[in-house]
Amino acid sequence: MTLAEAQSKVDEWINTIGQRYFNELTNMAVLTEEVGELAKIMARLYGEQSFKTKEKELSANTDMADEMADILFVLICLANQTGVDLTQALKNSLVKKTNRDKERHKNNPKLQ
Repeated sequence: MTLAEAQSKVDEWINTIGQRYFNELTNMAVLTEEVGELAKIMARLYGEQSFKTKEKELSANTDMADEMADILFVLICLANQTGVDLTQALKNSLVKKTNRDKERHKNNPKLQ
């Protein structure tokens, strides 16, 4: 699925099953909440925190994928609401990062 297709599918879902978009501020809060849920999993899988006894370590990778998808869904909602074409925005971002960082990362001894 392309980003454009994803934006269209999310819009269709919102306008049929979801009834309407939450307002932009609510969606920003939901996005922040979803990022926090991913951060919790990442801290336990890759960081120094351990899983609590009631948490399921075995499903953490599945949960991580679910949280990433939730983040993407809400980000697409925000893009749709604010008129952002994510395909073009990503292309622009790659050009910006390439121009800004093409020498920076090559010359970073921490990355060697």
